[in-house]
Amino acid sequence: MSPRPTLPTPETPAKPLRRDAQRNRDAIMTAAREAFAEQGLDASLEGVARQAGVAIGTVYRHFPTRFALIEELFAAKFMDLLQAAEDAIALDDAWQGFCHYLERFCELQAGDCAFNDLVAARLPTHAISRQMDERVRELTGQIFRNAQRQGVLRADVTPEDIVFIIWSQAGIIRATRTVAPTAWRRHLYLMLDAFRADGAHELPEPALTPQQVEQTLRAIECPEEECLECPEKD
Repeated sequence: MSPRPTLPTPETPAKPLRRDAQRNRDAIMTAAREAFAEQGLDASLEGVARQAGVAIGTVYRHFPTRFALIEELFAAKFMDLLQAAEDAIALDDAWQGFCHYLERFCELQAGDCAFNDLVAARLPTHAISRQMDERVRELTGQIFRNAQRQGVLRADVTPEDIVFIIWSQAGIIRATRTVAPTAWRRHLYLMLDAFRADGAHELPEPALTPQQVEQTLRAIECPEEECLECPEKD
């Protein structure tokens, strides 16, 4: 396994918190992790505060905006994704690496409603999230190149085609999570067969460009950006 990837983490206070303040912060993080996993990115911060046993003002003292909380909450998941990508690149069998990476990506989506929302839409770009996003794209490109060099991944697909898996899985996960929570695996493996070089047929449309992906993400991003950037109003 490759060494654990390292990236900047969300800002923490310049000096250690008082014991009671650290206890409050830990309680907020625990409550938020549970609420966001179950309810998605629009989970109520008032509800998080109640579950943590603190006032809503205490939440905002630690996390001035919803996005600040999201960014810290999901830094570890993005590190898991980066680790999966680096592990995939290290495998000699590039097809196995390709499948390993996508399965881990979808596992992270399926296990957390907010993370599923997060990777399926464009959110405000902050320095930390931008660096993570750029690193994910870089590693995904390497995984594609490795598989295409070995002749196991069809030559006419690009890393941008990954978004079709992410977007479709996001909807399938939402639709089936309470009745068939692992149904996404069937869809993933159907999609993986479509990426194989063996038996590939000519595609009727070109791949999306990176610019088209960005334009699409802007169209499906959170309709009220201030719900991420500004204090909660619920």
